[in-house]
Amino acid sequence: MTFIMGNAIADTRVGYVNVEIIMAKSPVSIATGTKLQKEFTPRNSVLDQMAKQLDEQQALLEKNATIPESDRLEQFKHLNSKRIEVERKRCELHEDFLLRKDEEMDNLQKLIDKAVKSVSEAEHYDLVLYGLEAYVGKNVDITEKVIKALGRWVKYCV
Repeated sequence: MTFIMGNAIADTRVGYVNVEIIMAKSPVSIATGTKLQKEFTPRNSVLDQMAKQLDEQQALLEKNATIPESDRLEQFKHLNSKRIEVERKRCELHEDFLLRKDEEMDNLQKLIDKAVKSVSEAEHYDLVLYGLEAYVGKNVDITEKVIKALGRWVKYCV
């Protein structure tokens, strides 16, 4: 019985995929990051411009001593309410970004799963692990093969 079990274990092909490396190096992951950056940079630039204009307006208001104090206070209140609005929009942008990032990460995880399955089946692996590991020898690490397989799907991420 031990001999039969020993043969089964000896014939088992095991592989490991380092997801952190895939997230850092794979073309699909890089394309996803670029896509998100392109999507959110314009909105962020608008908010930066609004904040800069508010700073400039406040600096002018502080320098202009000819304005009556009541008008000056009214303009400061107006600038503060605009500044609060910009911060609210920044929070909305951040929330939108996090939601989109989660969506893209879910899609990326599905592609990684497909690539792992593709490599595993093509190279006849019996067991492939990815995630946390205690020790992984170089001869079972198939991360680069999965990255190469993910390269075939990069066109779907842009």
